[in-house]
Amino acid sequence: MARIFISPSKYVQGPGELNKLGEYVSAYGKHALVIISSGGIKRFGKTLENSFEAANLSFTYDNFNGECSQDEIDRLVAVYKANGTDVVVGVGGGKIFDTAKAVASNVDAPVVIVPTIAATDAPCSALSVIYTPEGQFKEYQFFKSNPNLVLMDTEVISKSPVRLSVAGMGDALATFFEGRACTRSEAGTCAGGTSTQAANALAELCYNTLMDEGVKAKLALEAGVCTESVEKIIEANTLLSGLGFESAGLAGAHAIHNGLTAMPETHSMYHGEKVAFGTLTQLVLENADELYEVLDFCVEVGLPVTFAQLGVSDASYERVLEVAQLACAENDTLGNMPFTVTPEKVAAAMLAADAYGRAALAEE
Repeated sequence: MARIFISPSKYVQGPGELNKLGEYVSAYGKHALVIISSGGIKRFGKTLENSFEAANLSFTYDNFNGECSQDEIDRLVAVYKANGTDVVVGVGGGKIFDTAKAVASNVDAPVVIVPTIAATDAPCSALSVIYTPEGQFKEYQFFKSNPNLVLMDTEVISKSPVRLSVAGMGDALATFFEGRACTRSEAGTCAGGTSTQAANALAELCYNTLMDEGVKAKLALEAGVCTESVEKIIEANTLLSGLGFESAGLAGAHAIHNGLTAMPETHSMYHGEKVAFGTLTQLVLENADELYEVLDFCVEVGLPVTFAQLGVSDASYERVLEVAQLACAENDTLGNMPFTVTPEKVAAAMLAADAYGRAALAEE
């Protein structure tokens, strides 16, 4: 199998970049379908309108319905065709990005991704995570190319709720360990081949950045400021993690996240918060040396390390085994671990991770 590395055509990060969105989008089309939430329109609508008008670019807003489901994708494809648009712009969070990418792929249009938060590594990738309308994981959809542009306005992102950026750290936390597992097993990656040295190096840089800058960035964000640590964490959460997971591979952590969607109580938790617990579980499965370093980091920045913190009061073996069985599904990525994994092993590792988390919290 060939080694493959993929990435977005362009990545832009800096303060005030949202004001230039129209200028950037005009390179790809003349009439944009802007997929955004109603809250996003309230917060950023005027900025977007001024930017598009300055670039002499027409646009059509459409409110995102809240779930990246096939029904929502199909609905927005119809909106795209009905309005004569020629470029898709997704503004907001991870499920909006994934929906925008899927819509653009369906109509073979360029797509511009504009995160207003740094909560996931979804912006840069050529795939979308598809859920049922009720919010349970369904499948991954893969596309022929990555976004044409990812635009990160760090001034906007640094004003978003701190919990969202911390959740992004949780998503990014998995990147190095999942990539390492795929390299050891020679598993295929989301890019369609095996991992490259470049992808593994970016994944390791992502992890080191989290360890070096994560706590400092959280404190700065809580103070309402955008420092160099914040800039580095935004890049780690988005670019380093995005390139790392896609071209180095997914393994245990994200499959366990997907399994957790079987517990309705976890639906209120952010993607990266569940991925962080999945990372701890993967490290327990591996009996990895980094387990306690990662556990301490999660506790320090406020990522969940127990079922109770995920909102689950009934973590009986039977319920956890149901999660583990979903995580071990053939269409998911636990099979990329470099050893045989069974639902029983995963359930045991999840319960052990919960026990380690409770012990760490008791020491606080």
